[in-house]
Amino acid sequence: MTMTTGELYRLASDLAAEHGKAASEYASRAVMTLEAEGAHERAQFWFLMLILLGDINSGRVDPDGLITIH
Repeated sequence: MTMTTGELYRLASDLAAEHGKAASEYASRAVMTLEAEGAHERAQFWFLMLILLGDINSGRVDPDGLITIH
C-alpha cells in the first residue's frame, strides 16, 4: 500500500485529534513492540507516524495546511 505525504499527515492529524498527545505514546509503543517482533516495515510506518505526530503536537506543522517536504 502506498500513501501520499498528505494522506500520512491526515492520518497523523486524525490520530492527534482523537487521542491528543497520547497518540505519540501509542505510536512509540507500537514501534518498540513491532521491532521486538521483527515486523520492521510496520515499525517504520509507526516511527513515521511518531515523527509526524511530534510535528503536529509542537505546532511545527499545520495538518490542515499545504504540506511540502524537501
